[in-house]
Amino acid sequence: MLDGRQRHDWSIASSIMAVIANTNRDPKRSRPIKPSDFDPFAKQSRSHAPIKVDVSVLKDVFIDGRPPRIPPVVKEDSE
Repeated sequence: MLDGRQRHDWSIASSIMAVIANTNRDPKRSRPIKPSDFDPFAKQSRSHAPIKVDVSVLKDVFIDGRPPRIPPVVKEDSE
């Protein structure tokens, strides 16, 4: 019961925080903020997982000073 109460309280608090953050953000520089960005109980989607790239990307950015050339990601079929 305590867990349900905490989840409910965080959902309300995170909604209020998202409203405040969205009123103070620059729409040209950042994306709209969702309440789940503030909610510690919200499930994170797999889109936030780090992308695996080669070390050559670091060389492109930090040594050569150019945007990285990232090869397309090929998803493996799991059968």
